[in-house]
Amino acid sequence: MSKDQLIIFDTTLRDGEQSPGASMTLEEKVRIGKALERMRVDVIEAGFAVASQGDFEAVRAVAAAVKDSRICSLSRARAEDIDRAAEALKPANASRIHTFIATSPIHMKYKLRLEPDAVLENAVRAVKYARNLVDDVEFSCEDAGRSELDFLCRIIEAAIDAGASTINIPDTVGYAIPGQYGDLIGQLLTRIPNAHKAVFSVHCHNDLGLAVANSLAAVLQGARQVECTINGLGERAGNAALEEIVMAVNTRADLFPVSTRIWTPEIVPASRLVSSITGFPVQPNKAIVGANAFAHESGIHQDGVLKHRETYEIMRAEDVGWNANKMVLGKHSGRAAFRARLDELGIPVGSDNTLNQLFVRFKELADKKHEIYDEDIHALVSDAQPNAEEVFKLVSLEVMSKTGTTPEAKLVLSVSGAEKSVTATGSGPVDATFRAIEAVANSGTTLELYSVNAITSGTDSQGEVTVRLSQSGRIINGHGADTDIVIASAKAYLNALNLLRSGLDRAHPQAEAI
Repeated sequence: MSKDQLIIFDTTLRDGEQSPGASMTLEEKVRIGKALERMRVDVIEAGFAVASQGDFEAVRAVAAAVKDSRICSLSRARAEDIDRAAEALKPANASRIHTFIATSPIHMKYKLRLEPDAVLENAVRAVKYARNLVDDVEFSCEDAGRSELDFLCRIIEAAIDAGASTINIPDTVGYAIPGQYGDLIGQLLTRIPNAHKAVFSVHCHNDLGLAVANSLAAVLQGARQVECTINGLGERAGNAALEEIVMAVNTRADLFPVSTRIWTPEIVPASRLVSSITGFPVQPNKAIVGANAFAHESGIHQDGVLKHRETYEIMRAEDVGWNANKMVLGKHSGRAAFRARLDELGIPVGSDNTLNQLFVRFKELADKKHEIYDEDIHALVSDAQPNAEEVFKLVSLEVMSKTGTTPEAKLVLSVSGAEKSVTATGSGPVDATFRAIEAVANSGTTLELYSVNAITSGTDSQGEVTVRLSQSGRIINGHGADTDIVIASAKAYLNALNLLRSGLDRAHPQAEAI
C-alpha cells in the first residue's frame, strides 16, 4: 500500500534564528539553504521578510540560490507584510507566503485587543490578499494549542475558503501533551467541512520537551506537514528537531502511514553546518546527530552489536551521514580541488578575487593542520566573511601565561583603521585578552557566554569560539575560529563588538499582528 507524503517544512532560517544570539549572515543562510536543498527538504522558510532589510535580502538570496525546494517567507496578517514577502520571494522557482494571526483568547484579548470576529475578518483578508500574489498560501493560527476548538474550526474553514492550501496548527508556547494535541488535529480534520482541501501542518515548540512527540502524535492523526529545525534550534527551548522527526518516521515505518523524501545521509553534515554557523554546539547525547548517538560503552552492548548490529542499534550510523565528512584536503590540494569542494558544499564564491582570498586562508590553515575536513572549510568561510562593518580588527596578539605568574595579553587592534596597542592582565590568557580589548573598546557590555568547541578531532583541530555579549537588552553572539584558541577567542569577541556597533535590529515575528 502506498503511503502519503509527509511534507518536511524547515524553519531553521526563521524560527531557528530566533534563538538568542543565533543571527546568521546572508551568506550563511544561503549555505544552510543549499544544505537543506541537498537534503531534499520540501519547504524552506527562509525568513521574515518585513523584519529588517537584512531579512528581506536573505529571503531573496535563498530564493535565488535554491531551486529544488519551495521557499517560504513568514508574514503577519498585514498587507504591507505580505507585499514585502511576495517581493522577496520573486526569484524563487516555487514560493509560499506563510501568514499568521493569534487565535487563543489570551492573545486576542491582551495582544491583539480584538474580538474573535475581527480576528477572523483579518485572517480572511490576509489570505485572500496573499493568494492574489502567490499560488501557495499557508495560514497559521498562532497559539492554536490554547485556542478554543469551535473558534479554530470557524477561522480555519474561512481561511481555506479564502485560498489557504496549508493550515498550520502551532503549539506556539509548547503547552500541548501528545495525546491531547493529536486528538486536536483529529477533531479539526473531522469537524471542518472543507478540511480535505488543505494540508494540515504542525509547528511544535519544546518548552516541555515534547515537540517531537507532539508532532508525531499529530501525524498519526492526519497531519501531513511537520515544521521543524535542524538540531531542534529555535526560540526558548527550541522546535521539533527535523532529524528526529524524519528518522522516527523512517525507523517506525510499521506505525506511520507516511514517508518523507528526505535524503538522510545529509542529516549529520547539515547538523554540523548549522552548529558551526550559529555557535550552538550539539550535546553528545543528542538523538541522531550527537557524538554519542551510535557509541556503545557497555560491554554487553558492544558484544551484542559485534554479534548482530540490530541488537542495540535501530538504525545505521551511515544512513544519517556519520562518516560523511571524509573528503580530505591538505596543503598540496590545488585551487581547482578547493573550488570544487566549495561548490559541492553549496558555498557561494562569487568573484575570482573572493576565491583567491579564501584559497590563501585555506593554505594558511593547511600549514597548521595536516588534514582539512568539510567542517574546517565551513568555519574558514564563516571567519573570512565579516558579519558587520569591521570597526575593530585584530592586528596582532601576544600572550604570556606561566605557572606562578599573572597572565598578560599584548594586543594591537585596528579601530576604524587606526592601530592601537594595549596590554592587560587577567586570571587566564583569554580573560587577559578580553580585558585588553575592553580597555580599547569600552563597550559597556556583559559577557553572558563563552563557549569553545573543537570543529574536528585531534589536537590540531580548529577551535571554534562563541562569545555572547549583552548590552541594553540586545544579545549578540560573536564567532571566531583558529587552531590557536586564544586567537579564536579574540576574533569571537571582536566579531560580537562589531555586530553590536552595526546596530542591526530585527523585528520579532510574534509582535502585534494587527
